Amino acid sequence: MARVPEAEIERLKADVPLVSLAEAAGVVLARTGADLTGRCPFHEDDTPSLVISPEKNLWHCMGACQAGGSVIDWVMRAEGVSFRHAVELLRDGLPAAAAGAGPKRSTVRRLAPPVERAAADHELLGQVTDYYHRVLKESPDALGYLARRRIDHPEAIGEFRLGYADRTLGLRLPDKRRKDGAEIRGRLEALGIFRASGHEHLAGSLVIPVFDEAGLVSEVYGRKIRDDLRAGTPKHLYLPGPHGGVWNLPALAASDEIIVAESLIDALTFWCAGFRHVTACYGAGGFTADHERAFERHGVRRVLIAFDRDDAGDKAAKALAGELAAKGVECFRVEFPAGADANDVAVASKDPAGSLGRAIRSAAWMGAGPGPARRRNAPLPEPGPSSAAIPVPAAGPPVAPAAVSPAPAAVMADEPSVSGGEASWRFGERRWRVRGLDKASSFEALRVNVMVSAPDGRGELRFHVDTADLYSARARAAFVATAAAELGAEPDVIKRDLGRVLLGCERLADQAVTAAQAPAEGPPPMSEAGRAAALALLRDPDLAGRIVSDFARAGMAGEEANCLTGYLAAVSRKLPRPLAVIVQSTSAAGKSALMDAVLGFVPPEDRVRFSAMTGQSLFYMGEADLAHKVLAVAEEEGAERASYALKLLQSDGELSIASTGKDPATGRLVTHTYTVTGPASIFLTTTATDIDEELLNRCLVLAVDEGREQTRAIHDRQRQAQTIDGLLAGADAEQARRLHQDAQRLLEPLAVVNPHAGKLRFADGTVRTRRDP
Repeated sequence: MARVPEAEIERLKADVPLVSLAEAAGVVLARTGADLTGRCPFHEDDTPSLVISPEKNLWHCMGACQAGGSVIDWVMRAEGVSFRHAVELLRDGLPAAAAGAGPKRSTVRRLAPPVERAAADHELLGQVTDYYHRVLKESPDALGYLARRRIDHPEAIGEFRLGYADRTLGLRLPDKRRKDGAEIRGRLEALGIFRASGHEHLAGSLVIPVFDEAGLVSEVYGRKIRDDLRAGTPKHLYLPGPHGGVWNLPALAASDEIIVAESLIDALTFWCAGFRHVTACYGAGGFTADHERAFERHGVRRVLIAFDRDDAGDKAAKALAGELAAKGVECFRVEFPAGADANDVAVASKDPAGSLGRAIRSAAWMGAGPGPARRRNAPLPEPGPSSAAIPVPAAGPPVAPAAVSPAPAAVMADEPSVSGGEASWRFGERRWRVRGLDKASSFEALRVNVMVSAPDGRGELRFHVDTADLYSARARAAFVATAAAELGAEPDVIKRDLGRVLLGCERLADQAVTAAQAPAEGPPPMSEAGRAAALALLRDPDLAGRIVSDFARAGMAGEEANCLTGYLAAVSRKLPRPLAVIVQSTSAAGKSALMDAVLGFVPPEDRVRFSAMTGQSLFYMGEADLAHKVLAVAEEEGAERASYALKLLQSDGELSIASTGKDPATGRLVTHTYTVTGPASIFLTTTATDIDEELLNRCLVLAVDEGREQTRAIHDRQRQAQTIDGLLAGADAEQARRLHQDAQRLLEPLAVVNPHAGKLRFADGTVRTRRDP
């Protein structure tokens, strides 16, 4: 079973309230001091023997069963499931634990099954690969494997629906001892997903599905991600039966020149390095009839054979070149170092795109069939109604071309005409118009309004228009079929056009998404005079004194030490481990005024302020919205539900959460991961006398002066503000704030050596001093 990240286990233990599980099981709880007691549901219990500690989120039975532990232990006992199964149940939001003594081993699955009993076999296969895809996005092990193999491009993960079989599929299916469980498992066994032993065929493997023209899964490849396997365990797996389908079909529709890799991993390597016109065989001898038909149908004119540089790869490349050359296809051999393949080259290089590009451009010519060789870069005739292979134009005596041109660097679409959010292309008499590119908000979807039009034989305009996600193979196939019928054109012609439009749209959408995700507001331009004044402030030998006096100019009465400490904490936002501050006082003592004064000296673009926060609000902020900024919450009580996130942000410097939502293309529930990067300097105020211990040992606590003299000073300041001098001082206060904002914009983090660090000593009687600021 794949490892569950420790952070995820701790999150479940902290976030899922044990009290809710107990009450859902029918346990009536009564408070006994800081704990809750009730009758244990796991044995006959006449007197309350169950003890729950809400603060620690732990439980223990003092009676017959003597069981106890965390929420995971509760679910394991209540549902009669394994540790991993209990974790999956909690991840899915277990609605309630069963009441009563709990089964010894449950045969009723509580997890939502990822497949539907009524689905046809091809739909069933697609649902399984969709589940594997969701698993991969949550699996650090699988994502780490992709990173090590240099195939972790986020667009590749979504475009090719890469997945990971972590052995949890069986946990989500009905038990095999039940009728519906036996039926669905039997069908999955027939498809090759399960073996006769009941084990997942691709368990522990990276999963790469292959889709056909209609967007249906026609083949599934699995590659074990661990190398410490038992001797004889195969690392490469496919579904039983003959191979079917061609990987990355859109590339064939968009380009007449194709890189053919020996394996899907090598093909992914090329794709992630920017060479999108690539497909893969199923091993050295795995060029199938499906490949042959697809090459002929899409008019592939040139093939760069990028097989492994070993005896098997060399023999297979020569055989494939002979087969393709006989059909008039020009062939080149991409030569890697001896014994290496494309992925080896990428992994060993600091610049995979550069290394693979050099290998492609220096590929060796292998011939172009028995007839005259086609001249390179000859104009291509547009595909006509016939689906036969495009003839090779005569070109005089055979001419062996020089080095392969740099064209293989990437498949480039025809340049569109762009106006606002609308782009248009013209291919012959066909005009394509796409709207909505300016609204693109994600690299994983390309939902736009597409129209294609062309005159018919009588000169009347015929057209088809639809809104579709161009990254969905199924949506593209449906568009092609309908558009071809409406225009009276060959589907292959419309498909080729759509491939060229897709590549152009992708580039324009990427620009729109990048622009949308750029910081909305940057620092205002600084004048030369302002810069000189800010530098003079920073170079002042009595900088600390200047800061304190400027707080007085800005309207603060007293609180010199607190103002200076708060200022330094705010400036620490630029460091890798910034400080956090809690200002503590009774109501109306001036804690908010102190926070406002400190924040007034921080540039507006570097501060984020809220009055209150929900428990998960921080997780859904923009990825860099808090990085090196001051996060201020007016009252610590207003952040009580977000305290867990605040603690993580302060300790780890980042937050991440997995959340379920609908896939805009399929409508199915999928898991999205949201990450918010820090670090951030946290600034809170509170009237509470007892501060959360977990926050207390992460923050500096500043106590506001509540003495009588301070109250008189504040009254004097308030009276002065109503005079003519007070009104004039307001402009002076704003000038002081702008000066410090400009000064802070000029600051950069700097590593500082403390020569006295070895002499510092701290109390060691309690463990909390290990983390105290």
